Amino acid sequence: MSASIRTIRALVRRALNEIIRVPGGAIPGVLAPAIFLVGLSGVYGAASQLPGFPTGSFRSFIVPVGFLQAATFAGAATGVNLARDIEQGWFDRLIVCPAPRVTLLTGLVLSASLRALLPATALVAVAFALGVHWPGVDGLVIAYALTMGMAAATACWGISMALRFRTQQAAPLIQLAGLLATLFSTAYAPKALLAPWLRHIADVNPANFVMEGVRQGFVGGVTWEHSWQAVVAIAGLLIVLGTFAVRGMRRVGVAA
Repeated sequence: MSASIRTIRALVRRALNEIIRVPGGAIPGVLAPAIFLVGLSGVYGAASQLPGFPTGSFRSFIVPVGFLQAATFAGAATGVNLARDIEQGWFDRLIVCPAPRVTLLTGLVLSASLRALLPATALVAVAFALGVHWPGVDGLVIAYALTMGMAAATACWGISMALRFRTQQAAPLIQLAGLLATLFSTAYAPKALLAPWLRHIADVNPANFVMEGVRQGFVGGVTWEHSWQAVVAIAGLLIVLGTFAVRGMRRVGVAA
C-alpha cells in the first residue's frame, strides 16, 4: 500500500511540476474559462432579460460553463501529455515498474483533478470581481468537488484515447468530447428556452446534471436533488470511462 501511495504521489508531483517548469503551456488553459466568461457575458448578457430566464445575471448563469471548461482542459491535458510521453518513450519505462496498472492510472487521474483547481480558482476570482452572485460556502465547495470529479472523468477519456492512438494527434478527439458534452446542455440557456431537440438531449446528457449541480448557489439555492444527481452522473462517467482507461492500461501491460 505504501509503495502504491508513493507511486501515485510521484506521478501527481511530476504532472504538477510541469505547470511550474513550463508555465507558458499551462497559462492558456488556466485563463481560458475566465476569458470565456467575460467574452460570452459581454455578447449574450442581454439574454437574462428573456421571459423565463431564472436570474437577472447572465454571468452568474454561465459560471458553471467555466468550471466544466476547467475540468475539460485539465483532463484533456492529461491525455495529451500521456500521448507525448508515449511518443517520447517515457511511458515505456513507466509501465515496466512493479506498480499495478490501476495505481499508475490513479496517479494520472488524480493529477488531472488537482490541476483543474488552478483554472477554477482563476475563474472564481474573475467572476466575483465582475459581480457574480456569492453561492455560499456549500455552493462553492460543491462546485469545486464536481469540477475535480469531471476532470477525473475527462482524464479517463483522454488516457484511453492516448493509449488507443499513441500519438498527440489524438488531441482534437480528446478535447472534442468535452466540448460537445458542454454544448448539448443548459450551458447558455435554461431548459425551458432550449429548442425541443436540444432539450431532449440535455435530459440524458450526464454533463448537464453536473452543470446544474455546479450552477446551484450561483443561481438559486443549493438543493439535495441537484447535488445527488450531479454526483451520480460523475460516478457513472467515472465507471464507464474509467473502465475504458483500465482496459487500455492492462493491454499495454500485457504487450510489454
